[in-house]
Amino acid sequence: MIPYILQVALLLTVSILFYKILLQRETFYQLNRLVLVCCLALSFGVPFIPIPQQWALRSSERPVGVYNQPVVLPQPVAVQSQGAAAALQAVKSIAVPAPTDKSKVAVKTTPPPSVAEPQVPFIQKMAKWLFYLYWIGVVAFGLNLLLQLVVLLYQAYTKPVIKDGKFRIIELTGDKAPCSFGNNIFINPEKYDWDTYSQILLHEKVHIQQGHSFDILLAELVLVLQWFNPFAWLYRSELENNLEFLTDDAVLGHKEIERESYQMSLLKVSAPHLSLGITTNYNQSLLKKRIVMMNAKKSNIHIMWKYFFLVPLLGVLACAVNNPVAYSQVTKVKAKSLRQNHYNIDRSAGVWFATIKNEKVNIEFKSDDDDHNWSNSSGFLLSEFPALPKDQKGDFTLKREAGSVLFNGKFEGNEGYGHYKFTVDKTFTEYLKQEGVAEMDNDDDLFAFFMVNVTKEYVTMLKRNGYKNLSKNNLISMAALKVDEPYVKMWKANGFADLSPNQLVSGKAMHIDNAYVSEIRKAGYNNISFNELISFKAQHITGDYINGLKKAKPKDGKSTGEESLPSANEISSYKAMNIDSDFVRSFAAIGYKNIPYNQLTSLKAMNITPAFVKGLRDLGYTNLTINNLTSLKALGITGDYVKSFEAIGYKNLSVNNLTTLRSLGITPEFVKSYEPFNFGQLSVNNLSTLKSLDITPEYIKGFTAMGYKNLTVNNLSSLKALGVTGDYIKSFEAVGYKNIPVNQLSSLKALSISPDFVKGFKELGFEDVSINELSSCKATGVTPAYITEMRGKGFNSKDLRKYVQLKTAFSN
Repeated sequence: MIPYILQVALLLTVSILFYKILLQRETFYQLNRLVLVCCLALSFGVPFIPIPQQWALRSSERPVGVYNQPVVLPQPVAVQSQGAAAALQAVKSIAVPAPTDKSKVAVKTTPPPSVAEPQVPFIQKMAKWLFYLYWIGVVAFGLNLLLQLVVLLYQAYTKPVIKDGKFRIIELTGDKAPCSFGNNIFINPEKYDWDTYSQILLHEKVHIQQGHSFDILLAELVLVLQWFNPFAWLYRSELENNLEFLTDDAVLGHKEIERESYQMSLLKVSAPHLSLGITTNYNQSLLKKRIVMMNAKKSNIHIMWKYFFLVPLLGVLACAVNNPVAYSQVTKVKAKSLRQNHYNIDRSAGVWFATIKNEKVNIEFKSDDDDHNWSNSSGFLLSEFPALPKDQKGDFTLKREAGSVLFNGKFEGNEGYGHYKFTVDKTFTEYLKQEGVAEMDNDDDLFAFFMVNVTKEYVTMLKRNGYKNLSKNNLISMAALKVDEPYVKMWKANGFADLSPNQLVSGKAMHIDNAYVSEIRKAGYNNISFNELISFKAQHITGDYINGLKKAKPKDGKSTGEESLPSANEISSYKAMNIDSDFVRSFAAIGYKNIPYNQLTSLKAMNITPAFVKGLRDLGYTNLTINNLTSLKALGITGDYVKSFEAIGYKNLSVNNLTTLRSLGITPEFVKSYEPFNFGQLSVNNLSTLKSLDITPEYIKGFTAMGYKNLTVNNLSSLKALGVTGDYIKSFEAVGYKNIPVNQLSSLKALSISPDFVKGFKELGFEDVSINELSSCKATGVTPAYITEMRGKGFNSKDLRKYVQLKTAFSN
């Protein structure tokens, strides 16, 4: 639990730092909202995403095991204590014969029994108290959030209310800032004049229409779980800030709202008595930022690249914090149930059912208690039973060093049944204690040793090879898989002198022997680790597979030497992606020789085939690099897409041209839509400009209808970028400025010159002010108010240029 909470804290921290550094100042508020909310959700979900072992930045702590299919697994011996039974089950689940049919192989992660590690009491105690402290904080902040919700609901349904469509306007009293939550707007109408009141309502209605309460509530829930994380508080603050920027932008989009008037309303509304934290409200400390963002220049679409960094960043974090798993295609295993019953029951007595087949006796041990059902099967040699009762009831005994089992029953043909009772050999129990085998709790544990036939000689052998003070789980696992002295010495001879009992069990379960280790080393992996060997075996990576990849990469004459082998993790990736010698040769056959290993991965991941390459070559693209191919494939650029542009006159487009067109979603139909405007054949750059700035045929027709014909793409991009619209032009026509040239329209908009600015001069007697004069006045700060001030001081001129000169002289 604690590691997960800390992983979430790390992801939240990195996400908010990414936002603060790259995205905070951008005016793509809607996109920023999506990023902030998605990162909140991903921070809690990413730690659950399984990471392939070859991609993980953390080393795998558990080896993998192999299941073969089809196969019927014997059930593990169920005569141990709970700990021993669980360990033996894990061993039985991986102790499967080597595969005989490669088409029916599946890989499954199977952790071997864990080795008990010494615990540090102080650390345990600290972890315990931190755990309690964390949950105390969760409860406290959770109750605070619940209290806020109760207060809001109480006010919403007890105070006077005015219904305005789906909006509920709750009338408050006192000096409290307006706010909204859900579809409720809380406001004291007596505090504000009508214009301010109407702008407040519009502001809060935008909050409600866009569902901002959901974002705030989500952030509050995150704070409940991450109350200790200062970056979670910063995250909540930035999320609220962006919602306010988004709302301000939507409000200013209404034609009847003037920027200066709206900003003045914000100043009037801002109050120190803030509303509850889960509401959207007017925050005094945020006011300056909001006004700055309202006046900020709109972000250019070309900086959208910043947003694409988020995906690889989260991917790297997932690889860094998540535990790696090794897996391949997993198919269903036809096996008997491996479920372990955790009831504290005695398995040393019950009923048995047996079948004799050739020289083996398969015996199923079952409970005779209907309330606690369990069963396990095991195989014995027929020679271990000197006399079996045939056709009549009798007793027979099986003795081993751990104890003996007395069977009572009979056989009819090759099938038998009856009752059994296990008796512990006390001398063996004492021997195990002397050898340091811990946790021997009851007869169940000794029954497990009996079933896998743990002997004194076996314990002595392990001790002789350096394995002392083994746990009962270690002994059961190693004996069940027949980890013998030659096997231990084989690993030591290969340089693996310090393998743990769990690693020996994993190696045995995976059927890794001396021949396999030698085979992999001869293929070039001399320094391969044990865990990498386990991964290779799990994915059926052989020396032939590795050598096949090397031989399938003929030199093209430009290489200066043998390319180094990929790492063990990389070769695992290639195998998982089914990159084999045939795949490499298929590209060598069409001229791509000696492809770097990392580019082979790209080709396979993108499902790029020789047929795909040949299709592009038929269209004249004969010198495509691997990077060209991956770019084209990633964007879905096919021969048909290229031909569709050739059909409208765009021949010999470069790869960069094609990727630009495709990434912006430019189609032949899009190009044809501009034919009525006589642009001629638009260049790829012109098309990109039209698409990225959303200059539509309808937008152009609006200018054509007003007399602006023969506009160039540069004219249109300037007008669009500055936000010049038909309504803007008409507003100047209303004050006497008709047929304003495009460059002057751009100057007016760039300097934020409005018709009201012109009216101010007309009211002072300046009737025929030119566009150039307006630009000079605006640029130097000469306003109607300034002229009035100067006239009051005795400077009276009918020439605006004199005021500009005066302003410039005093400014210097």
